[in-house]
Amino acid sequence: MKRVMLYFGSFNPIHRGHIALAEYAVGQGLCDELVLVVSPQNPLKEADAQAPELDRFEMAEIACAHSKYPERIKPSVVEFLLPRPSYTVDTLRYLSENHGSGMSFSILMGGDLIGQLDRWKEYETILDHYPVYVYPRRGEPVERFRDRITLLEGAPLQDFSSTDVREALERGEEVERMLQPEVADYIRRKGLWTPEGRMRRLSERIEAEPDNAALRIERGKLHYGRAAWGDALNDFNRALEIDAGNCEARQYVEMVQEILAFRYKDIYNP
Repeated sequence: MKRVMLYFGSFNPIHRGHIALAEYAVGQGLCDELVLVVSPQNPLKEADAQAPELDRFEMAEIACAHSKYPERIKPSVVEFLLPRPSYTVDTLRYLSENHGSGMSFSILMGGDLIGQLDRWKEYETILDHYPVYVYPRRGEPVERFRDRITLLEGAPLQDFSSTDVREALERGEEVERMLQPEVADYIRRKGLWTPEGRMRRLSERIEAEPDNAALRIERGKLHYGRAAWGDALNDFNRALEIDAGNCEARQYVEMVQEILAFRYKDIYNP
């Protein structure tokens, strides 16, 4: 009987932390094979922030192929093929009914998820019939269902999330410490999570919410990072018109003014 551990997630995108956990589970002998179950498109998530399903699967495929155990760590599209919305218990039931004669299944999940497990569909069925292995997250103690799970206290802690990766990409920052080079190359080739895309989405949201100071500041910071000083100053000043007491906007206005005063002494007009 092959022991298969299922690691569910959007993997949007898959990063070094995901693979480190998969390698840990395999290396510790917790399973014979670890399968990353890539979840389908979530209709509640911003479409541009959620990469297309097949892109997320292909990135997972690349990451698994470059892991320590490429023959034992693999991605799966099983939830792409099942009715939606996907529920973990339904996927487990499908896999058990179709492959249970030769495989036994367990689950790998983060400590943040176990705290809300009782809101999942048929969560008691999951706990009763499938071993659940939980990896802790830094600063988030695992307190619920301790007598019904296995806490992996020695698992590598994830110091960043897929959200951190996406935001870094959209700011045009280096992401090598978070992504395998092959995954980063795929993202660049496909043009996923670019500064231009983020700028476009922010502009669309600002058009819909012209008095949202936080959006103005966020777009201003993106302009600032690209040295578009005039556009940045316009956004920060507009944020101050909306919220005169906003310290972050005021600090950025002062920084932009200092940059302009230093760089363009002859033409800058305070």
